Amino acid sequence: MLGGPPECPERPFCLKGLQDTYGLEFKEFTPLDAGGPLTVEALKNGNIGVGLLFTSDPAIAAEGFVLLEDDKGLQLADNLIPVVRQEVLDADPLMAEVLNGIMAKLSQEELTSLNKAVIVDEQTAADAAGAWLQANDFLGEVDSMARGDVIVGSTNFYEQEILGELFAQALEHNGWQVERKFQLGNREIVFPALEAGEIDILAEYAATALEFVNGGAGEASTDAAATAAKLAERLKDKGLTALDPAEATDQNGFVVTSETASKYGLATISDLAKPAP
Repeated sequence: MLGGPPECPERPFCLKGLQDTYGLEFKEFTPLDAGGPLTVEALKNGNIGVGLLFTSDPAIAAEGFVLLEDDKGLQLADNLIPVVRQEVLDADPLMAEVLNGIMAKLSQEELTSLNKAVIVDEQTAADAAGAWLQANDFLGEVDSMARGDVIVGSTNFYEQEILGELFAQALEHNGWQVERKFQLGNREIVFPALEAGEIDILAEYAATALEFVNGGAGEASTDAAATAAKLAERLKDKGLTALDPAEATDQNGFVVTSETASKYGLATISDLAKPAP
């Protein structure tokens, strides 16, 4: 039994996609919410076997859920990616090295754990980000050279503030004077601020950002590298660029409890064809 938002049966990245891409059929669909507490509770209580949550939802870490690998590439590549003003990047290429270094180490599990630290464990975004940077050796000895001023922005979403703190603290440690402009609003507000130079750096999601800047032209794909490259291409005329994508994503994901995963040997979405819970 699958649980998810009421519109899931008609959506290409939900039940319809599971049917068309994976050939899966579920005994029943239970309309719940869009990756929210109703879905979490239904999974915990055994009322559904598979639930739709966002791939970085803190409940995955808090409840020990298993995020099934999208092994046939149903979802577009909404990998985390820094978008930066080209002028700021050109002024000091070390900035790209610092930000790309963070992306290289930010796995799906670690992003989910960072979100859990803030939402479930009630740490501040600054404390959670600082602990992660320390644990991953981003706060060691560096050249103490002063490198200039930079403004890190974010949308009004807790995950964005965590990512903003990762960027801000790592850059501060490497000599930049960082101003934080977090919780500015939605993408329709924050992206123009980036273009106008009111902020210099923004954590984005590759596929969604690409379709935002290209006016929904359908250029995003399930390939993270290709989507990131196309995003950088589309940003060039705006005086912006995209750096390297992380492994971590925030997109539709299908999860099961650890007990269900162990019982049926589930690791990928394709594995659901075996027990069809």
